[in-house]
Amino acid sequence: MSILLIALPDIFRGIDIDPLAPANVSYLLWLIMGYLVVTAVLVVSFGRIGDMYGRTRMYNLGFAVFTIFSVLLAVTWLQGDAGAIWLIVMRVLQGIGGALLLANSTAILTDAFPTHQRGLALGINSIAAIAGSFLGLLVGGVLAPVSWHLVFVVSVPIGVFGTVWAYVKLRETGERHAARIDWWGNITFAVGLVAVLVGITYGIQPYGGHVMGWTSPTVLTCLIGGVVVLAVFAVIETRVAEPMFHLSLFRIRAFTAGNLASLLAALGRGGLQFILIIWLQGIWLPQHGYDYESTPLWAGIYMVPLTIGFLVAGPVSGVLSDRHGARAYATVGMLGAAVSFLLLQFLPVDFAYWGFAIILAVNGLSMGLFSSPNRAAIMNSVPPRQRGAAAGMTSTFQNGATVLSIGIFFSMLILGLSRTLPTALHDGLVAHGVPADAAQRISELPPVSTLFAALLGYNPMETLLGPQVLAQVGPDQAGFLTGRSFFPSLISGPFADGLTFALVFAALCCVVAALASLLRGGKYAYVEPAGAGVDGADGADEIDGAAVTEAAYPGFDDGDGALVGAPTGGRVLRGRVTGPDAAPAAAVVTLVDRAGRQAGRAVADADGRFRIEPPSSGDFLVIATPRDVGHAVAPRATQVSVNGGAVDVDLVLDPR
Repeated sequence: MSILLIALPDIFRGIDIDPLAPANVSYLLWLIMGYLVVTAVLVVSFGRIGDMYGRTRMYNLGFAVFTIFSVLLAVTWLQGDAGAIWLIVMRVLQGIGGALLLANSTAILTDAFPTHQRGLALGINSIAAIAGSFLGLLVGGVLAPVSWHLVFVVSVPIGVFGTVWAYVKLRETGERHAARIDWWGNITFAVGLVAVLVGITYGIQPYGGHVMGWTSPTVLTCLIGGVVVLAVFAVIETRVAEPMFHLSLFRIRAFTAGNLASLLAALGRGGLQFILIIWLQGIWLPQHGYDYESTPLWAGIYMVPLTIGFLVAGPVSGVLSDRHGARAYATVGMLGAAVSFLLLQFLPVDFAYWGFAIILAVNGLSMGLFSSPNRAAIMNSVPPRQRGAAAGMTSTFQNGATVLSIGIFFSMLILGLSRTLPTALHDGLVAHGVPADAAQRISELPPVSTLFAALLGYNPMETLLGPQVLAQVGPDQAGFLTGRSFFPSLISGPFADGLTFALVFAALCCVVAALASLLRGGKYAYVEPAGAGVDGADGADEIDGAAVTEAAYPGFDDGDGALVGAPTGGRVLRGRVTGPDAAPAAAVVTLVDRAGRQAGRAVADADGRFRIEPPSSGDFLVIATPRDVGHAVAPRATQVSVNGGAVDVDLVLDPR
């Protein structure tokens, strides 16, 4: 995505299209957002297919598809509208390969690494993604001026190497479960999500006499209709025998809280990155002597502290969360991000860079502190046979929230600009010799054109005025109007108004994400109960056929799971046992230490709740054994780490 963003001006010049013309704005939006839309829509389906037919196979296919359409993007020969449509279609089809990669990469890493190393693995994976994004800015800035075709050509050897390497080196380590494809679920999910994302995309475009299109019948139909179709999808998934996505996963607190936090984090940071780029490219960099054409590359360079912060915090937080759980790190990370967004609000529009850099570094550290632990916690919480669909749903939340975030932040900025920019623009142009009719016409243009001009690195006033008007005002006035001070000074005040709304919204999203992280419960990892036994003849619990022996700890079991007389140091394991229908389940909960000794035992109450006080810190296995005679549900076992204080764990029994 980053290499495409920085190359957009050269791409549109190459196909002879003015992306800021009202008739062409949709080309610009779809070239930027089409890839995000298609990946958000398809990752869940492709994750589910990976669960069924092999994640490595789908991942390898993704590399091949991505490479093929990189070639087709690079060999584009068309001009004008045909060239723009070709690029958009090829980019969307390239997104199919991206969706195959996204849907299965996280699940493959989860399969390959044990629970206590997944945070590190996913942290290193995030380093590769962030480093690739930064390198994309640099490579795109170097190659695009030479030939815009090269920004797509450079992906081809990387894609070929990745395809060959994946086929040669990767082996299937995850579980495969043959099942029928849930066609109705796939169709309704795709139609509903596409409709919502298309509605958001067109919502930020002008409609009629309005600066935005949120009141357009087309946009409203897409948004409302899409939500209705997604509701139908949810109903279908509860009725079919083999759903595309098991909605029962949302009964797992760690999964639901992690995805909610991930969605809110993406909602807070996604659109704001575009706003920061506009801030740098449209105002700060020109005011500090940079030509508009070079601002996209320099904006990427000046945002390096954000990347460095993420690169440092990602793997470190992953390692720490492997030991202590995700809750503390993810919560602190989101609170730190909220503080960094609020601190940006106190910067003047023409800021001193060192302060901006420190705040960006704090934001990067905070996001890195959140990302790896949160992803690892989500993937640890789901059954192995559903990891592909679960990873796909997480990616859908992130990509969908990014598109929604762009719509929200651009709307806030456009509202801020539309209140004062037209008058300021009209008066400023007239004061410098622009004819009144031309100044009126330009001041009435939608603010979105001004924003996109800054985003693309175009000279905004040169683009808006055009050669004819500039010729009328004379060379001195033309030089001033298109120079590095007139437009940044003109837009600074209106931009600050919109930026305030955007930053407060981002901070609120992060605070709510922190609350969701705080409520996720303690360290939790799903353990497949296949082969988990039932009560033996002597009443001892069994797992994998091995009896669990009684604990050799001081104190005795009082029958409710508490070891009376044993020093617990405030350690408490508590939670709830539910059946597949989310109703409280009658079950016996047993705590087993690493030596196979019973460390505690409790009987779930009428609400399915239980409480055990472990006699010591350490890693334990928690087994919930159903008490019903027929055993219509299977036992559930999971691993927990107790290091002092309360640990929350919820257990959902599976149907046999």
